[in-house]
Amino acid sequence: MATLLRTPAGTRADALVERVGEAPLLTLAAGAEPGAEPAPPPPPEEPSRALALSDVIAVKSGPGEALIRFAYRIGIPGHAIAAPFRRPQALRVLATVESPNRGDRAAGTALRAGHFLIHGARLPIASFDFSPSAHHAPGVERVVHAFSWLADLAASAPRADGAAVAERIAKQWLHAHSTPGKGPAWEAELAGLRLVAWLVHAPLMLGGTDKALKSRLLSAIGETASWLDKRAAREAPGFGQVAAWAGVVAAGLLLPHGKPRRIFGEAGLVKALGDMVGEDGGVLSRCPAAQLDAIRLLTDLIACYEAAETAPPDALAVMRELLVPPLLALRHGDGSLGSWQGQGAISADRVNAVIEASGVRTRPLGAAAGWGYQRIKAGETLLQFDTAPPPRAKHARVGCASTLAFELSDGPQRIIVNCGGAALAGGQVPARIGQGLRATAAFSTMVLDNANSTAVLLHGQLGKGVETVEFDRRAIARPGTRDATRIEAAHDGYAGRFGLTHQRILTLSGDGTELAGEDILVPSSKNGKRGKIAFAIRFHLGRGVEVQMSGDKRGASLLLPDGRLWQFRLGGDRAGAGEITLSAEDSLWVDGDGRPHATEQLVIEGLALRSGGQFSWRLRKTG
Repeated sequence: MATLLRTPAGTRADALVERVGEAPLLTLAAGAEPGAEPAPPPPPEEPSRALALSDVIAVKSGPGEALIRFAYRIGIPGHAIAAPFRRPQALRVLATVESPNRGDRAAGTALRAGHFLIHGARLPIASFDFSPSAHHAPGVERVVHAFSWLADLAASAPRADGAAVAERIAKQWLHAHSTPGKGPAWEAELAGLRLVAWLVHAPLMLGGTDKALKSRLLSAIGETASWLDKRAAREAPGFGQVAAWAGVVAAGLLLPHGKPRRIFGEAGLVKALGDMVGEDGGVLSRCPAAQLDAIRLLTDLIACYEAAETAPPDALAVMRELLVPPLLALRHGDGSLGSWQGQGAISADRVNAVIEASGVRTRPLGAAAGWGYQRIKAGETLLQFDTAPPPRAKHARVGCASTLAFELSDGPQRIIVNCGGAALAGGQVPARIGQGLRATAAFSTMVLDNANSTAVLLHGQLGKGVETVEFDRRAIARPGTRDATRIEAAHDGYAGRFGLTHQRILTLSGDGTELAGEDILVPSSKNGKRGKIAFAIRFHLGRGVEVQMSGDKRGASLLLPDGRLWQFRLGGDRAGAGEITLSAEDSLWVDGDGRPHATEQLVIEGLALRSGGQFSWRLRKTG
């Protein structure tokens, strides 16, 4: 089997982008027929010869721009470089940005009614604590301090009606954050997103009647840009650094004497993008929300270039086109995303809006080996399978121990899901259960001894566990019908603690009516351990799926909300350690708006020998 290792930069990135400046050549499986066997990957490069994506798309500049970039980096003011011997221009926003991105109309309406609407929870603006010492859920801080609510406000009302609301919130925020660098609002990611939002929605922010507030806002824009000039390069690789550099570039485009800042920021931004994205276009945090945010941010930034009548680096369009196919691979039949790495099932409307605004038209990526999500589409059935280690600590956003979990949908109906929603805890999802939603048991996979396959730590971080995932994908010929697709994967997350490797084999028939599964425990060393170990194989069911257990307790009927019927059946096991049972238990599923829903789960559980075991099961569509 091919070995997949999570690495900080992609290999063979030159196979993805042949030339920057022309339409990107994407050697993705996007054009392949559903269920077809993908072409074998190229042999991996030696580490010393592997070409990072950031090297491929690096901004090419002549000696003049290199000198400007150096001068700005060492602290020479932009106006002294751009217009020496002249008086600096007064600080103002030079152009009006027309971004194709649109906000959430419902959230904007709530703002006009006096509330933040964040992950389904209403938070009164009048009593909201904006101070640096306030403790809010990360999702709340992200919306409020990044000023992403400006897009929602702009989508809900004409500019004249929204300006008073924007002034009211901005005044409270500026009063609480008079000193740059203090509190969560000054995380580089939030500061960068805030600066881009201020500049993109400048007419809404600066269009009110309060002249004193307008002056304070302009000063805050200048201070934030100067703060990011110094901070962006020091930020850890990932979306946070990309957002910080995007703020620098946007300020360079839309503030006076900005050319030196723009040239300085472009080099940092393109390098940060290359360090954030793997070889197949998936962000290394493996988080679909981060993928969506990156596409949206690039669309806003390219709109800033258009407003400034300046050509963007070709790398920005290349990166945006590279980011879209992996994201589309995680859409189910209803158009919304699967629940991976802490996110809820982000709605089809939100996904479609971001993709439409980007202008990228492409097909889903079938086998995102680097990003780690396999996709099989057969008939109306769609399978998503996590075949990679969790993200490394420096990339993790809300890291989850989800290795070898899967989701399954039939048309618009979800059959097997993951709980999701850890990143939305603090809204309608209680903060106290957010940690549990990151655990292996919250995903549709096998759990040994009620332990996580990768240690789940505080603040979204992960500890030791899965380091390597081996997987193999192939087409299985079946005479008289379409080829089935088989994916075999194995992870080492339990090898150190229990001496066992978890191997999972999923085979989806060519017509999409049957999914056969095997979960196998294999000793990780020649000298297998003695004794028994408890295991549970969990299948979290979609919202509205009705379960009826069979009389022999080895099967269940799954009635979907639209009347479709699937049968689940437990096969013969080879554990040799006692009775294996199938039961239905309570579960939880979090939708894309952060609302939790009571659901059910099927659980296969029992004791397995430490020398290994094999457990088979089958899902079949019968109506």
